[in-house]
Amino acid sequence: MTKTVKTLEHKASECSTMLLPVRDALDILSGKWKIPIIISLSFGNKRFKEMSAQINGITDKMLSKELKELELNHLIKRTVYDDFPPIVEYSITAHGKSLEKVISELRCWGKLHRKKIIGK
Repeated sequence: MTKTVKTLEHKASECSTMLLPVRDALDILSGKWKIPIIISLSFGNKRFKEMSAQINGITDKMLSKELKELELNHLIKRTVYDDFPPIVEYSITAHGKSLEKVISELRCWGKLHRKKIIGK
Protein backbone atom coordinates (compact mmCIF):
# COMPACT_ATOMS: atom_id res chain seq x y z
CA MET A 1 0.00 0.00 0.00
CA THR A 2 1.17 3.46 -0.71
CA LYS A 3 1.55 6.10 1.95
CA THR A 4 -1.37 8.11 0.52
CA VAL A 5 -3.78 5.15 0.74
CA LYS A 6 -2.75 4.46 4.36
CA THR A 7 -3.24 8.14 5.22
CA LEU A 8 -6.70 8.17 3.63
CA GLU A 9 -7.68 4.99 5.49
CA HIS A 10 -6.45 6.52 8.75
CA LYS A 11 -8.44 9.71 8.14
CA ALA A 12 -11.58 7.72 7.28
CA SER A 13 -11.22 5.72 10.49
CA GLU A 14 -10.64 8.89 12.51
CA CYS A 15 -13.69 10.50 10.90
CA SER A 16 -15.88 7.49 11.76
CA THR A 17 -14.60 7.57 15.33
CA MET A 18 -15.58 11.23 15.62
CA LEU A 19 -18.96 10.77 13.94
CA LEU A 20 -20.26 7.90 16.08
CA PRO A 21 -20.74 9.78 19.38
CA VAL A 22 -22.13 12.83 17.55
CA ARG A 23 -24.64 10.62 15.78
CA ASP A 24 -25.60 9.01 19.11
CA ALA A 25 -26.18 12.45 20.65
CA LEU A 26 -28.22 13.66 17.69
CA ASP A 27 -30.33 10.49 17.70
CA ILE A 28 -31.22 11.05 21.36
CA LEU A 29 -31.84 14.81 21.06
CA SER A 30 -33.33 14.89 17.58
CA GLY A 31 -36.66 16.42 16.83
CA LYS A 32 -38.38 19.64 17.61
CA TRP A 33 -39.36 18.98 21.23
CA LYS A 34 -36.71 17.19 23.27
CA ILE A 35 -34.46 20.18 23.92
CA PRO A 36 -37.39 22.48 24.81
CA ILE A 37 -38.58 19.82 27.30
CA ILE A 38 -35.10 19.60 28.84
CA ILE A 39 -34.89 23.40 29.04
CA SER A 40 -38.33 23.55 30.69
CA LEU A 41 -37.30 21.01 33.32
CA SER A 42 -34.00 22.78 33.93
CA PHE A 43 -36.09 25.54 35.58
CA GLY A 44 -37.62 23.08 38.03
CA ASN A 45 -39.79 20.01 38.35
CA LYS A 46 -43.03 20.10 36.39
CA ARG A 47 -46.24 18.21 36.02
CA PHE A 48 -47.43 17.16 32.57
CA LYS A 49 -49.97 19.97 32.08
CA GLU A 50 -47.45 22.60 33.25
CA MET A 51 -45.03 21.53 30.52
CA SER A 52 -47.81 21.26 27.97
CA ALA A 53 -48.80 24.87 28.67
CA GLN A 54 -45.21 26.12 28.80
CA ILE A 55 -44.00 24.55 25.54
CA ASN A 56 -45.91 26.31 22.77
CA GLY A 57 -47.26 24.10 20.01
CA ILE A 58 -46.59 20.66 21.48
CA THR A 59 -49.53 18.26 21.58
CA ASP A 60 -50.20 16.09 24.63
CA LYS A 61 -49.58 12.99 22.54
CA MET A 62 -46.18 14.27 21.38
CA LEU A 63 -45.21 15.44 24.88
CA SER A 64 -46.04 12.01 26.26
CA LYS A 65 -43.96 10.29 23.56
CA GLU A 66 -40.97 12.58 24.04
CA LEU A 67 -41.07 12.28 27.83
CA LYS A 68 -40.96 8.48 27.54
CA GLU A 69 -37.93 8.66 25.22
CA LEU A 70 -36.11 11.14 27.46
CA GLU A 71 -36.81 8.94 30.49
CA LEU A 72 -35.58 5.87 28.61
CA ASN A 73 -32.29 7.70 27.96
CA HIS A 74 -31.97 8.74 31.62
CA LEU A 75 -32.23 12.46 30.84
CA ILE A 76 -35.38 12.97 32.91
CA LYS A 77 -37.06 11.18 35.79
CA ARG A 78 -40.76 10.49 36.22
CA THR A 79 -41.97 10.33 39.82
CA VAL A 80 -45.43 9.11 40.76
CA TYR A 81 -46.65 10.23 44.17
CA ASP A 82 -49.06 7.97 46.03
CA ASP A 83 -51.97 10.35 46.30
CA PHE A 84 -55.52 10.46 45.09
CA PRO A 85 -55.59 11.18 42.29
CA PRO A 86 -51.97 10.15 41.67
CA ILE A 87 -49.59 13.05 41.08
CA VAL A 88 -46.92 12.61 38.40
CA GLU A 89 -43.96 14.96 38.30
CA TYR A 90 -41.02 15.15 35.92
CA SER A 91 -37.52 16.31 36.77
CA ILE A 92 -34.19 16.55 35.02
CA THR A 93 -31.53 14.03 36.04
CA ALA A 94 -27.82 14.67 36.61
CA HIS A 95 -27.26 13.11 33.19
CA GLY A 96 -29.78 15.56 31.71
CA LYS A 97 -28.07 18.46 33.48
CA SER A 98 -24.84 17.49 31.74
CA LEU A 99 -26.42 18.95 28.57
CA GLU A 100 -26.44 22.51 30.00
CA LYS A 101 -23.20 23.50 28.25
CA VAL A 102 -24.31 21.97 24.94
CA ILE A 103 -27.68 23.74 25.09
CA SER A 104 -26.00 27.02 26.04
CA GLU A 105 -23.66 26.76 23.06
CA LEU A 106 -26.60 25.94 20.76
CA ARG A 107 -28.44 29.01 22.07
CA CYS A 108 -25.38 31.22 21.41
CA TRP A 109 -24.94 29.80 17.92
CA GLY A 110 -28.67 30.21 17.24
CA LYS A 111 -28.51 33.89 18.20
CA LEU A 112 -25.55 34.44 15.86
CA HIS A 113 -27.23 32.53 13.06
CA ARG A 114 -30.49 34.43 13.50
CA LYS A 115 -28.57 37.71 13.37
CA LYS A 116 -26.70 36.65 10.23
CA ILE A 117 -29.73 35.30 8.36
CA ILE A 118 -32.57 37.52 9.61
CA GLY A 119 -30.56 40.49 10.79
CA LYS A 120 -32.21 40.56 14.23
